[in-house]
Amino acid sequence: MDQLDKKIIDILKTDGRISNAKVARNLDVSEGTIRRRIKRMKSEGIINVYAVPDPEKNGYFSEALIGIQVDPDKIDDAANEISNHEYTTWVARTTGSYDIFSWVTLPTSEELGKFLSYDLGNIDGVKKTETFVNLKVLKRGI
Repeated sequence: MDQLDKKIIDILKTDGRISNAKVARNLDVSEGTIRRRIKRMKSEGIINVYAVPDPEKNGYFSEALIGIQVDPDKIDDAANEISNHEYTTWVARTTGSYDIFSWVTLPTSEELGKFLSYDLGNIDGVKKTETFVNLKVLKRGI
């Protein structure tokens, strides 16, 4: 990856729908160069271009970051199960006090309570959770 690739990525982070022609004009290169580089970066897994929806505009008014402690031999299975839940938007295995962190978006705080009690609470190996309810998201996406 060279400087041109990095500049293309910076532009796409701001607007993933920008045309190749406009990126090319901004960087003073041909549109074909931009098209080939984006195609290559996608195929090599360097970038993914996707929409980042606004949860509130989609009916999700409760968001939380959850720290999760899990039995050591069950971390991968628990992380996969958490990842597959409809309310989960982000999951990471971590070091420190928690084995997993998960970001969830839900319609209501009541749904968050049900998710914590019934969904997370019933995953094999989950020992403890700590929930950090978000008051306001200041940055979404990269």
